[in-house]
Amino acid sequence: MSIEVPHMQELLSMTSPARYGDGRSAKMGERGGALHLSAVLPAISAALGHPIPTAIHRDPLSLQTVLGLPDARSAVIVLVDGLGYWNLNMRLGHAPYLRSLMNDSVNQRPIATCMPSTTVAAMASFGTGTCPGLTGMTGYTQLNPNNGEICQLISFKNAMAPLDLQRQPTVFERLAEQGVRVTSSGLPKFAFSALTQSSLRGTDYISNTDPRTRIAVAARAARRPGLTYVYLRDTDKVGHNYGWDSDKWIGAFERVDGQLGLLRRSLPKGTLIVVVADHGMITADPQQRIDIAGEPRLSQGVASIGGEPRCVMLYAEHGENPEDIAMRWRDFLEERAQVRTRAEAIAQGVYGPVEPYVEPMLGDVIVSAAQSVTIVDSRTQAEKATHLPSVHGSLTMLESDIPCLIDIA
Repeated sequence: MSIEVPHMQELLSMTSPARYGDGRSAKMGERGGALHLSAVLPAISAALGHPIPTAIHRDPLSLQTVLGLPDARSAVIVLVDGLGYWNLNMRLGHAPYLRSLMNDSVNQRPIATCMPSTTVAAMASFGTGTCPGLTGMTGYTQLNPNNGEICQLISFKNAMAPLDLQRQPTVFERLAEQGVRVTSSGLPKFAFSALTQSSLRGTDYISNTDPRTRIAVAARAARRPGLTYVYLRDTDKVGHNYGWDSDKWIGAFERVDGQLGLLRRSLPKGTLIVVVADHGMITADPQQRIDIAGEPRLSQGVASIGGEPRCVMLYAEHGENPEDIAMRWRDFLEERAQVRTRAEAIAQGVYGPVEPYVEPMLGDVIVSAAQSVTIVDSRTQAEKATHLPSVHGSLTMLESDIPCLIDIA
């Protein structure tokens, strides 16, 4: 059964920030709850017979039920970076294995990722089963309150130490504490990276540079009861460099599908397979690019800028009223973005519950780009970074709807 893909105008329309918590909401149009990236690992822990509650998800068994996960002795969770639910469905003709999964009704609905819909925030929410307001991972770049500098959270340049910033326990380490086997199969460069330490710590990490070998390692690990984690990055990497709608992206997508198909064929019978993503991607429109450097009123009262092209965080100069900054940005952008003050974002639950130490990391003003708009700053960003063909971070369906595909080997 094929999924009816909405018109691009609808896919680029803004959604409401997803709700955090358990169960499926009865309110029409409300997103999240059990149908959220943060719910996936707690639900899998319940399926393995070792339910791990988190600060956000208190009832892993209910998450398992709503997501439709069967009980299993061994499970493999695969996170495909940048493979949004609608990106996937618009290119299903290139992916025989994923196409076969879409015939199952349990897979014919998206779940939500966090806000911002970007890797560092999503990875931490995924790994801990919580939210950016608790993990302190609130954007590609953000303010480090300890030194007053903008830090980058892929490499943790200028950032707090990983365990000082991200203080929530991961589901992986809590499973390991219960004696459950937890294995990661990935690239050597990620084994001890700051992002792994902060968000995905607690696994026995087995590294290899060859993709087929990484799949073979995961399949061998799954012979024993427990959880195996696999990360596939190429759809995001190629999407940023060439566009998610490019021929090169389709080639990367086909390779990802091939790796997933090989994994499925290599796993012991009865292994639970769950495929998720951290975010989707949109095609940036060069005609809708806004360069802060060329608009003096957008810099007025702003001391520093963090976030990314689809979700900008503005940090106010001392004594500046964030409401005034927000008003100037709203007047300039009109329907091209949603502009919230930090107080509004916290009150609306955009980041989930927010720890006091995390609050100053959030921008005084948060700007979520609409349509195909990107917001850049050529004063501080490299030329390539201001002209990425595909991006993510905001609240459109295309960026914030992700797959949660279930299979049994």
